[in-house]
Amino acid sequence: MDIVAAGPGDEALLLDLLNSTPVIDGVARDELEDPVTAQAWLDSHNVGTANEQQLQDLIDIRTALQDVVRGDRTPQALAPFLSGVGLSPALSDEGLTWSLTTRGTSPAAARALLAWDALRIASPGRLRPCANDECRLFLIDRSKPNTARWCSMAICGNRMKARRHYQRTKTTTGD
Repeated sequence: MDIVAAGPGDEALLLDLLNSTPVIDGVARDELEDPVTAQAWLDSHNVGTANEQQLQDLIDIRTALQDVVRGDRTPQALAPFLSGVGLSPALSDEGLTWSLTTRGTSPAAARALLAWDALRIASPGRLRPCANDECRLFLIDRSKPNTARWCSMAICGNRMKARRHYQRTKTTTGD
């Protein structure tokens, strides 16, 4: 039985974590490599503070999740991040709720892992890397036909379409 224990905020956290290593003007960036910018990132996602080990856990799970989503590693690569993670059910007036407990690992890393699993269950194949090979970003395809290819139609989509158009016109003009 599959249990989904993540919400829209967790999906946003997951996508932002996956996209925290963008390429800007041809230079790879890492929003978590510096403790000050990492804390600003954590604050902007309302996940509190992280000690040095928890920040490293977050960076490590980001790398593993990026590899899994790209298909470079199997989901088994995520197993080390399950240590100390637990879910406890509770009943409320609205129904069943889940409480996340983490012992030693980053709560943000655990939430990202749960969000990845929730997407795997509820929206298989909709979390994917951008189809632009020069882009390192990811997207969650929310389109009905599940055909979105780029992280941004305005940026990557436009670049890729312009590139294909240039290649077609170059080929037909014999240049």
